[in-house]
Amino acid sequence: MNTETPNGGWIGPRLSKLEIVAVMFVGIAGIMIAGLQPLLLGTLSHEGKITANQLGQAATAELLTLGLAAFLAGAVLKPVRLKLIAVAMAIVLAALDAATPLVEGDSITLIRGVAGLPSGVLMWVTIAMIARTPAPERWSGAYLTVQTLAQFLLATLISVAVVATWGASGGWIALAGFCVLTAVIALFVPDTLAPLAREEGGGTLPGPRGWIALLSAFLYSAFTIAVWVYAEPLSKQAGHDPSIFGYAVSVSLACQVVGGFAATLLAGRINWLWTVLVCTVLNVAILFGYYALPTPEMFLVLSGAFGFLWMFVLPFLVPMIIEADPTRRAAVLIGGAQVLGCSFGPFVASMMVTEIDSRAAITFGGACMIVAVLIAFCLHQIRPRKPALEGGG
Repeated sequence: MNTETPNGGWIGPRLSKLEIVAVMFVGIAGIMIAGLQPLLLGTLSHEGKITANQLGQAATAELLTLGLAAFLAGAVLKPVRLKLIAVAMAIVLAALDAATPLVEGDSITLIRGVAGLPSGVLMWVTIAMIARTPAPERWSGAYLTVQTLAQFLLATLISVAVVATWGASGGWIALAGFCVLTAVIALFVPDTLAPLAREEGGGTLPGPRGWIALLSAFLYSAFTIAVWVYAEPLSKQAGHDPSIFGYAVSVSLACQVVGGFAATLLAGRINWLWTVLVCTVLNVAILFGYYALPTPEMFLVLSGAFGFLWMFVLPFLVPMIIEADPTRRAAVLIGGAQVLGCSFGPFVASMMVTEIDSRAAITFGGACMIVAVLIAFCLHQIRPRKPALEGGG
């Protein structure tokens, strides 16, 4: 099936630079909370508005609804009236952010759970565009890199210039202000995107191969977050000074940006399957290093390598999904699948670790990674026999 057009390989009309920037900005706003949860929810906990357990519940609820909203939007919504949708969702999200510090306890969990819905829709707008580009893996790498940088910069700015003076309320109001700015920028989002091809049966959802490919992406995200969430307890278990993990976070973030940038440059130029396989071997070595409870210096090296591979591999899962489902309908759902995996991984790992030993998270994460890569490999070996048909909504 040919999903490309004469417009430089775009599916549908080629977007202007201003439209692309607006769409990317909207998607960054949608996923921004993922990088700010430790700061903003942690500050609420420090001020006594939520307990430690409620902090975890609020963070999980928001990521779950974000993933579900992005997933369902890709499965149900058509890419029409995008400008109106993006502006409305940004305004709703701004209101929910501003309301968060006004309540306490379980009410915060409720508000943050609801806030995941507009966030997921905003994320879908960007993923819908990426699925229609001539090199979606490269655009995915750019999106991951820029969102990581944006989360780091906004978290630093809010921490230093806002929370230090005005506390949690100031931080949430600042995030609400960012969403208002997003609503203004969303005015430059294109109204519609071209429809993707339908499956042979005329359906608008991916076929079986597409769903299986999404399961691979889901499990890969479960692996990364299950391991990283328990990196701090692993550092403590290894006897490191508490400051070591703080350094590890900074090293990992820097390496994530480098990994995303490298993937953006190399995507479309190197084979996705061999890239994923080589990175899997490297990740296995990193997991063995973590499991051995390394020295502080080696822990920093492992954390940097883990962060680099984390962001480097993700864009290469996009061509895997497109190869499995050339209609690109599964590609539109990848963001939701990955965010859901980010919630699933820590949840299952939390039931396996103990107060004394957190290394079960490494075992579980490693198993998720291996299954994800095996699925991708098998899909590549068993090519689709029948092409999908053109047309559709």
